[in-house]
Order: sequence, then structure tokens, then C-alpha cells
Amino acid sequence: MSDAPFVHLHCHTDYSLLDGACEISQLMDIVAEQKMPAVAMTDHGNIFGAVQFYNAAKSKGVKPVIGCEVYVSQGNHKNRSDQDRYNHLVLLCETQEGYRNLIELVTTGYLDGFYYKPRVDKDLLARHSKGLVCLSACLRGDLNEAILADKYEEARRLAYEYQDIYGKGNFFLELQDHGLDQDRQVIPGNIRLSRDTGIPLVATNDAHYLRKTDARAHEILLCIQTGKSMSDDRRMRFTTQEFHLRTKEE
Repeated sequence: MSDAPFVHLHCHTDYSLLDGACEISQLMDIVAEQKMPAVAMTDHGNIFGAVQFYNAAKSKGVKPVIGCEVYVSQGNHKNRSDQDRYNHLVLLCETQEGYRNLIELVTTGYLDGFYYKPRVDKDLLARHSKGLVCLSACLRGDLNEAILADKYEEARRLAYEYQDIYGKGNFFLELQDHGLDQDRQVIPGNIRLSRDTGIPLVATNDAHYLRKTDARAHEILLCIQTGKSMSDDRRMRFTTQEFHLRTKEE
């Protein structure tokens, strides 16, 4: 195994309200114990935890990477329509300018784009792209949805669009393997995209809880979020127990 360190760049703290269960102080304990030099915070639609996350990381000698998994409207973020779907996209701050741009995006999402979720759109992304690194996100990313729909050319168009927005070397295709059937299609699709476009790959895990044994507690958290009970077979649930803060070996 390579001696190169592994860093989690897709992580939902408990500020991903009723969805993330990575309590920040425990998160930093695990990251430090596993000798990971840095860790990212990518909560859904907000950076509420930024100060606590930053201070906790610094206290453990870990580099904090502040980020957000934003909701990107497929149309205009100001539209209030059930037909206007949104996708996920991960943004990470590389510089102080990037941090200011992320604050601008998140704030605008709440003040101007809130419809069920705080949404932004691609015009906003392009206006506030400096100092940010972009990752293609989970299965709810538009690029991965195109791959799942067997629309490879659309996925390639989207990859180039994000590279144009963030600049060459600042956009990465995420590889995630949670043991889902969709992963078997999305992983080779992203590898093909990387070979065709030269856009680099990055391995992440969509960490929603800290340890594999926390999967049931997270499932209960989702029930609270959606107003369902554990006895409801139709409740929202993660179908595998692989959404934890994996070790480098895993």
C-alpha cells in the first residue's frame, strides 16, 4: 500500500441537520488517530459548523478544509417550481477568496434560492468560482445521473462545463463505492470520463456517520427527519452500511 496519506473530502457533520451524524469532536479524534493530515467538512447546503470544525481540527493538529455540498438548481435558483429539480455538488475552499465566495453562495441560496432546500444555480457558481475546488459529488450529482441514464455524451459535456467554471486542475471526478448497484455503473463511467477528458479522479466516501456500527443510529435519524417509523418498509434509508468514515485501508 502506498505511503501517501488519505484525506476525507466528503464528510457530513451533525450540521447536515438530521442527516449527518459525524459529531465534530469525535470526528477529529478518529482523524487524528488514523493519522490523516486533513479532513473536509461538506455539509448539505450550509457551513454552520465552520468555526467549531476549524477550531476542533486545529486543536488536534489536523488541517481543516471548509466546504459544502451545495444544491444546484437545474434552472434558475429563484424559480419556485416542483419541476425544477436540483443536484448535489461539492465545493472546497482553497483560499480566503474561496471561503468568501462559498459564504456568498450559501447565503444567496438561503436568501434568494430557498425552496425546500437552499439552492444556487450555475450562473451563480460561475460568478463565485475563484478559490474553490469542485468535486462531482454523489449519485445525486448531475454528472452521475447522466452516467446512470446511459447519457455518456451529456456526462462529458457536464464535466467540461464544470472544468470551464473552476479551471483546469480545480475540478475532480469523485469515485465512491458504497456497495450499491449504481456504483457498478458509475465507477467505470467516471474512469472512462477521466481517460477521455484528462480530468483527474479523487476517491471519497460519502461519510454520514463515524463508524460502521453507527449505521442503525443514522437510520433512526433519517426517520426523525422524514417523519417515518423504523417499521415502515417504504421509509427513506441507506441500503448499505458503508457510509462511515472509512480508514485508508478500507
